[in-house]
Amino acid sequence: MVKARRQADRIFLVCLGILIIFGLAALMSSSSAIGFTRFNDTYFYIKRQILFGVLPGLILFIIFSKIDYHLWQKVALFFYGITLILLGLVFIDGIGLVINGSKSWVSFGNYSLQPAEIAKLSVIIMLALLLSKKEYVWNDWKSSLLPIVGLIIPALILIALQPDVGTLSIVAMVMFAMMMVGKVPARYLVIISLIGVLGFVGLIFAAPYRAQRLTTFLHPELDPKGVGYQVNQAFLAVGSGGFWGLGFGHSRQKFQYLPEVNADSIFAVIAEENGFLVSTGFVLLIVTLALRGLKIARGAPDDFGGLLVTGIVVWFSWQSFLNIGAMVGALPLTGVPLPFVSHGGSAMMMALAGAGLITNISTFSKI
Repeated sequence: MVKARRQADRIFLVCLGILIIFGLAALMSSSSAIGFTRFNDTYFYIKRQILFGVLPGLILFIIFSKIDYHLWQKVALFFYGITLILLGLVFIDGIGLVINGSKSWVSFGNYSLQPAEIAKLSVIIMLALLLSKKEYVWNDWKSSLLPIVGLIIPALILIALQPDVGTLSIVAMVMFAMMMVGKVPARYLVIISLIGVLGFVGLIFAAPYRAQRLTTFLHPELDPKGVGYQVNQAFLAVGSGGFWGLGFGHSRQKFQYLPEVNADSIFAVIAEENGFLVSTGFVLLIVTLALRGLKIARGAPDDFGGLLVTGIVVWFSWQSFLNIGAMVGALPLTGVPLPFVSHGGSAMMMALAGAGLITNISTFSKI
């Protein structure tokens, strides 16, 4: 085992800490009205986030940041196998939970878990292991590309069947970025991209509500009280914030006007309360975290470490882009949470685990 030669990257840790604290404050404000309405408790969602997301997430962060990342080379296949089993459990009656039309959760007594969140990190670790091998002869796609894609496809299929197109797009983007960094020949990347695009088009038109989301993205004003309601209310929230914002805790849209204020619409409340200046600073914070992560990836001592960090950074960045882009009208609604901000125990835990893995690799990285 290679011993750590330096302290964890402080810039990355400071950015991460600020992001978590800001996210908790934003969640406390945005979820106060819905928490009081549904549970007669203004702090219901923030308490759940701390208890089921932040605290167990910090434990995972410490574990992942302390354990030498090379260990994941040995347990990658086992971890991935467990993930596939969990993804399969969502389809079993009595274990899987259907929420908002998707079979994305498994229930163990009073505790529920979203396996797709675990799959994001599991796929990254598995891909990093596969792509860091040196013996591939890329001219023979059957012995090089096929084993890599063949191992990851089961996870993609299980996520698609839930259906969870948002998470599927995140995993697909991570896969593409890691394969590009892993020096997979361009001709293979082009073919994979074309197949991916056709697959997503098929998923969109296979379900009418997905096609409606796309139409709404292009013309949200056509159905302001139906499919376009969330988009239009998000526009109203972002626009109402102006440059300085209405002030922390003074959002109007969170009072039962904007759907999912504690989850995928939380950025709209952030913009409404804090304005353009703070919202831009928040986006720049995410960009800074990502750029620092990429610097850690470039300085990693081996391909496995570099690929791990690259995959996690793309995961955080692309998911943030999907969430924020939907709130400002740049992208269709996907329903993915804003990392480190939106309510969701599984999402927070796995994001902190991923951040812990980057932290560990930073102790080996030549920055």
